[in-house]
Amino acid sequence: MKIIDAHQHFWQYNNIDFSWIDNSMEKLKANFLPEDYLSNMSTLQIIGSVAIEARQSNDETNWLLELSDKHDFILGVVGWIDLKDKDLERHLVNYKKFPKLKGFRHVIHDEPELDFMLDSDFIKGVELLAKYNYTYDILIKSDHLDNTIAFLEQLPAMNIVIDHIAKPHIKQKQWNGWADKMAYIATNFPHVYCKISGVVTEADWHSWKSEQIRCYIKEVIKQFGHKRIMFGSDWPVCQIAAPINKVIELCQISIDECDVDNPNLFYYENAKQFYSL
Repeated sequence: MKIIDAHQHFWQYNNIDFSWIDNSMEKLKANFLPEDYLSNMSTLQIIGSVAIEARQSNDETNWLLELSDKHDFILGVVGWIDLKDKDLERHLVNYKKFPKLKGFRHVIHDEPELDFMLDSDFIKGVELLAKYNYTYDILIKSDHLDNTIAFLEQLPAMNIVIDHIAKPHIKQKQWNGWADKMAYIATNFPHVYCKISGVVTEADWHSWKSEQIRCYIKEVIKQFGHKRIMFGSDWPVCQIAAPINKVIELCQISIDECDVDNPNLFYYENAKQFYSL
């Protein structure tokens, strides 16, 4: 088995750019760089990764692209760009000279306005990504799923993926309102993928149970099918709840329980196809 990690991060920590890392996440208040990630790759079967933005700035995108030039294992970058910028198209054209830049995302769940993603200028910006063959990662919490459906209804059939299975409140055992809306998206928007990533951090960090988390993973596998799911470790964030090998183990048990005929789709092929790696 070979793995493309479709969701991991790098950063050089400071308390301004990473103010979301509070005192409960003390172990994340450090630098996490390619050299650190390579130590995971050497013991697991990860052959490459997609580096995802962790700061909403153009500097972040450019920094990740610099790292990708230096490290062949970084197969793609999902950066940040101001999707409401009047000069967005010009910036997208300029970025085409960077073949490892595959797409963009916005931290929607941190926006103070619940309806942020339904802003017409934002939607036009996401639509423009399709024109230049960029992907879009939807980063939301389960509270945003109604708006996500309305958002998708206004977009073309472009490459879109939901990060972290839409962050259901696993610790509070949320199910209704998450499972039904994810099922609606999976059924009505066949171009939308889902990353099985960031799941352990939605459970109780210190006392999560494998069975509790696997039921969410298996629901996503059932809803989206074998060809529209992909693996993401969410390293280093996952480490506040579980090391990366435990994240892989949870996914592997879930896949076995779902009788997935070709696990290579989940671990490798789907990410390769979606991000054109």
